[in-house]
Amino acid sequence: MAKRERVVRMSVEQPLWRALTAYRLLTMVYAVLLFAAAYKEFPRPGVAVGYLAFLAIWTFATSHKVANAASCTKGFLVADLTVAIVGIVLTPVADTQERITEGGSTLPTIWTAGAVLAFAIKGGWRWACFASTFVAAANLAIHTGQPTRDTLHNVLLVWVASVAIGYVVEVARASENTLARALEIEAATRERERLARDIHDGVLQVLAMVQRRGSELGGEAEELGRMAGEQEVALRTLVSSGLTQPSRVSRDESRGALVDTYEEEPGGDDAELDLRTLLAPHAGSRVSFAEPGTPVPLPAPAAKELAAAVGAALDNVRKHAGDGARAWILVEDWGDEVLVTVRDDGPGIPAGRLDQAAGEGRMGVALSIRGRLRDLGGSADLVSVPGQGTEVELKVPRGRTDKR
Repeated sequence: MAKRERVVRMSVEQPLWRALTAYRLLTMVYAVLLFAAAYKEFPRPGVAVGYLAFLAIWTFATSHKVANAASCTKGFLVADLTVAIVGIVLTPVADTQERITEGGSTLPTIWTAGAVLAFAIKGGWRWACFASTFVAAANLAIHTGQPTRDTLHNVLLVWVASVAIGYVVEVARASENTLARALEIEAATRERERLARDIHDGVLQVLAMVQRRGSELGGEAEELGRMAGEQEVALRTLVSSGLTQPSRVSRDESRGALVDTYEEEPGGDDAELDLRTLLAPHAGSRVSFAEPGTPVPLPAPAAKELAAAVGAALDNVRKHAGDGARAWILVEDWGDEVLVTVRDDGPGIPAGRLDQAAGEGRMGVALSIRGRLRDLGGSADLVSVPGQGTEVELKVPRGRTDKR
């Protein structure tokens, strides 16, 4: 029995929440001790006692709120910041203006930084900037005259430190998401390789044997062998690279190399399709398909019309080149235009045969291929040498395709 792998998502934020919980408790005790040491210097100590008692109860009662990001809601953040700002505003009520001007601390002291850091850890540097601005305004408002140098330094320190921590949190969160995505892709790749080995050892070998034996027996068995060969090629292509691999695009560049899968079904004419996903199903035992390693996006109408023109070219190969003819599809993305080449090893087209067919009313090449490319603003060039096969070049320019 195959061993199953488990991808573990590590959290870089959890240690920060635990540190914030400890910081709030320690700074609350520090604020109480600092007030107790200068109790006699306060003209209205009752105000300070009442606020610090509430601060202690609030800190203990809301410890679970800063345990993780889920429990730390926006409502709690606003309430916590309000408690800190109220303590700053009450400082002139409990203390004298002279002590405040001389550099005396506010009632919550450095506990206020914990409320700002909660914003930084929860929402990043923008939230930290928002919260620290309110704290700075409250600290400057309690000074009736010119703010002291220490006050300005403290305000600037809290503002810069919180913004820096918020930015570091965002970078760490993006790195965590990228790592988790890489681990998921690695686990999926290993599982896919395991399935590919099982399919190769079983289904593909059986299909190859049926194809070989059918060719040897002839008759109806030969047709069965041919169908088995086509299924083998399609299944092998699916296992090795996938016929309709989803394209991945950056979801939010500010959060790092985070990618998302987008569906190939368009939501309208402005949507884009990966041309490879439309042409890959044509691959079979007698049709080889070569594609770039990256998506080839085109507007949905243009991609569908180009795929239809390729299908028409392959229909001509089946009708006129014989049952034993092989075909090759090559997709090239040149940036400003997309080139699809369809080539076969059939007997070729005699000179003047296309003009004769058009005169007889058979407009397969003229309408199904050249007409489609003309409507897209592109071109279809057909080169055929008797005895050496036929090659059709389909070019579609980007940015000038007609979406009709």
